[in-house]
Amino acid sequence: MRARVVAVSVSVEKGTRKTPVEQVTLRAGLGVEGDAHAGHNHRQVSLLPLESIAEMQKLGLSVGPGDFAENITTQGLALARLPLGTRLTADSLVLSITQVGKVCHERCAIYYQAGDCVMPREGVFAEVLRDGVMASGMSLTVWPHFRVLVITLSDRCSRGEQVDESGRVLADEFALLGALVTKVLLPDDFTLLRDLLITTCDANRADLIVTTGGTGLSLRDITPEATRASIEREVLGLAEAMRMRSLTITPHAMLSRAVAGTRKQTLIVNLPGSAKGAIECLQVFLPALPHALEVLSGVTLDCGR
Repeated sequence: MRARVVAVSVSVEKGTRKTPVEQVTLRAGLGVEGDAHAGHNHRQVSLLPLESIAEMQKLGLSVGPGDFAENITTQGLALARLPLGTRLTADSLVLSITQVGKVCHERCAIYYQAGDCVMPREGVFAEVLRDGVMASGMSLTVWPHFRVLVITLSDRCSRGEQVDESGRVLADEFALLGALVTKVLLPDDFTLLRDLLITTCDANRADLIVTTGGTGLSLRDITPEATRASIEREVLGLAEAMRMRSLTITPHAMLSRAVAGTRKQTLIVNLPGSAKGAIECLQVFLPALPHALEVLSGVTLDCGR
């Protein structure tokens, strides 16, 4: 799911309406820079749908974004229906929903004007997990709950001769997005990888499987072959997009044989073996991942958006 950010607002004093600004900077563990409500607690950022403000306008109030003391005004999403812990992202920014609604111990001016206020019911609060900038017009991605299996293919790591850095950074990134992550370390073995991919997908134990390593030209690089022996449908565009982006960084990207595809309701993606390359390629398909997971699970069939 996606929502549109229609306004971002700040106030320098608590208990006052916020003023819309061009953009805001959000800091992990703090909230919106320069806002009176920023602080190290679970209510670092407030969000309210524009649709809720429109309901108050129908009551005759002259109100708009920021008037209910929300930092971020969205459109196209029922925020109050999101489960606690839901991740919201915009570029590098990551938010986590920590509270839905609030108890107003003192009535605000808006309540006395209209006899009602939407923020206690339909506003939500979040903490900032990773820094970022937000501005009106940006897209806000809502991440579904999903399960990820991260498989590292490396003879040396499996023998304990080298630390598995790529698997670790991938697992950390998915955990930041709220995923339930499992890590597995395998040698470069065709049969072991093929069988693990098939059994995981057929038993519906993961929504996404990412492999790291084994996609090059070495005779021991068997990841693409094992993946092709496991998938039912190839997702060519995904692998092509990663290679195209990587080519802007290094000419060695044209040597990658990585593939992507699906088996049953699971998406499988091959990533490079280096931690840097794995994260760079992950960033290429992350914007499309929530929609892919929703389509595979049958939640949505709207692929035209």
